[in-house]
Amino acid sequence: MKDEEQQQIKKIDQFVADKLTGDRTGHDYAHIERVVRMACRLSDDRDEKIRSFIVESSSLLHDVIDEKLVESQQRAEEEVRRFLTSIGVDTTDIAHIFDIITHMSFSKNLSEEYTLSLEGQIVQDADRLDAIGAIGIARTFYYGGAHEHIIYDPKVVPRTNMTHDEYRDNKTVINHFYEKLLLLVERMNTPLAKRIAENRTQYLQEFLDEFKAEWNQEK
Repeated sequence: MKDEEQQQIKKIDQFVADKLTGDRTGHDYAHIERVVRMACRLSDDRDEKIRSFIVESSSLLHDVIDEKLVESQQRAEEEVRRFLTSIGVDTTDIAHIFDIITHMSFSKNLSEEYTLSLEGQIVQDADRLDAIGAIGIARTFYYGGAHEHIIYDPKVVPRTNMTHDEYRDNKTVINHFYEKLLLLVERMNTPLAKRIAENRTQYLQEFLDEFKAEWNQEK
């Protein structure tokens, strides 16, 4: 990475830290740090030439425009564009970053998976990996509690073929595992992410099996 890009990354990192440090939904700055580290790990596993600046900047910025976290996604996007321009990020790079962060979410890919660049695939995988496994379980319940979702209702059946609005209208924490988290292993892009996801998904399934057994008084 060029010296100028390294300085820009530092400024982006501070911008994101200022935005997300106080988050109480599981999308805080610690989540961002984990996504960045995982994205770098996934990048190092690839033989192709990868723009590390695009990977790191997109990993840092992906949640500051998230519709779940901002009052207006349009205003949030405009603020990020102005900020990136102000620190001298090339317009082509800004376009690449926005192509990633506006198309990588699970909810934006319900009906058809958007084709991301390799950098985008890496960032998407890194973010999705942080949604599964032990940390994923913790984040899921943390988010559900913040939004006053009930933990479980056996009468509420997990949904399939949801629209964007239907997906967002989730009130049951356990159903989120079936409606999203268990599905992510099949949607990973890179070989290393798939291997990691298989282990983390197995952990999710073991947790759900234990949860259901305790719920039903079988243990």
